[in-house]
Amino acid sequence: MPIATVFTFVARAEAFTWAGLLVGMFLEHVLAVTDLGVWLFGRLHGGAFIAYFVIAIVAGIRLRWPWWATVLAVLAAIPPLVTWPLEVWYRRRGLLGLPA
Repeated sequence: MPIATVFTFVARAEAFTWAGLLVGMFLEHVLAVTDLGVWLFGRLHGGAFIAYFVIAIVAGIRLRWPWWATVLAVLAAIPPLVTWPLEVWYRRRGLLGLPA
């Protein structure tokens, strides 16, 4: 499987699990309904975050991104829901080598 495809999948999974974790935190801390969302999405997001971090570095090396693109990809995992828009932007700029 091409690294660009893996990067796309992991970037979207990281954003999805971030969203799930945010919903889980809302349910637990604001509505005081349940902590199941944080329990589940906390674990899923932890795994997705680590996978995204590793894949972003591997993609940067294998796709020969400029240094700033690799650093930006890694930093995109920190704020919520940024990895997906970054992936779309990289696709449009041709950094993923995939059609837009």
